[in-house]
Amino acid sequence: MTAGSNIRERTVAAGPFRALLEFAVSRGASEEALAERSGVDPMELADRDRRIPFAKYIALMRAGQELCGDPALALHFGESVPVSEISLGCQVGSFSESMAEGLALINRYAPLTVDVDIAGTGDRFAFERGDGEVWIVDRRENPNEFPELTESGFARMICTGRQFLGDKSFLKAVHVTHAEPSYRAEYDRIFRVPVVFGSDRNALLADDSWMSLMPPSPSAPMLEVLKAHSEAQLEKLTSAQSMKGRVEVLLEPLLVTGKASMDAVAKQLGLSRPSLFRKLKAEGVTFEEVLDGLRHKLALRYLNGDELSVKEAAYRLGFSEPASFSRAFKRWTGTRPAEARRTRH
Repeated sequence: MTAGSNIRERTVAAGPFRALLEFAVSRGASEEALAERSGVDPMELADRDRRIPFAKYIALMRAGQELCGDPALALHFGESVPVSEISLGCQVGSFSESMAEGLALINRYAPLTVDVDIAGTGDRFAFERGDGEVWIVDRRENPNEFPELTESGFARMICTGRQFLGDKSFLKAVHVTHAEPSYRAEYDRIFRVPVVFGSDRNALLADDSWMSLMPPSPSAPMLEVLKAHSEAQLEKLTSAQSMKGRVEVLLEPLLVTGKASMDAVAKQLGLSRPSLFRKLKAEGVTFEEVLDGLRHKLALRYLNGDELSVKEAAYRLGFSEPASFSRAFKRWTGTRPAEARRTRH
């Protein structure tokens, strides 16, 4: 798989995408120009958990740098925009009982913010402890394709920590794999520790005592709420990474149009119909089974959760008439949709 195809398949949540868009606008960029050059309508960003192609996030960052006249935009974005505006999953650290626990949870939920390729296997961040120090290593593959992600991520981690610790600092050094940029002075101003460019790793070096610190506002109830939400989103993201999951994501908006066909989905995926057939077969399913299963799942949600009428549910699922939907629903559940709604109420 080429580097370019990797970029196309990775995703970022709408939350950080919207935060970057708004930050660039606050620095003088035109929202219309940013939207046009990134290929994303701002109306698509209302749901912060919605997935946006990572390539569009790269395009947004590069457009922002140019339109704002700020090559260090990523550093300034990380410095200025707190974690709370980026992702709910990243907020778990604020409510954990220790920094070590919080970092472990942030690591688990990191894909919810930006879904990237990892060098080898395992989590995105590795924690190497010894001799009273800890290295926090970003294991993202091919980081120099988009060093701005390193810049914004490290700046946000450090500046968020300073909000709680004040002048007390545990950071000792910053290592990055990319070359020294023209705005080196901004690195020195923001990090306030030695910065090594062209290193063999993207990593932060800190005093190990940092790991045992207690976050400023530990709260078991809030932590459980955030974990529950993040776990649900992580399961959804993991599912969407399979071919079956990707087909479901593309099928859902097509249902109401009546054009939920294998040809239409294959075209959106950039595959031939036989290629899509083979990829689904490798996962043990057919296109018809994926379509039928998705309709079943959505039917239960529409009738029991959203409480739509049978007619409206049939329309949204792409059935030509309510009778066809009713027959399918009885095959799925053993009862008719109207009876299922009466049982619920």
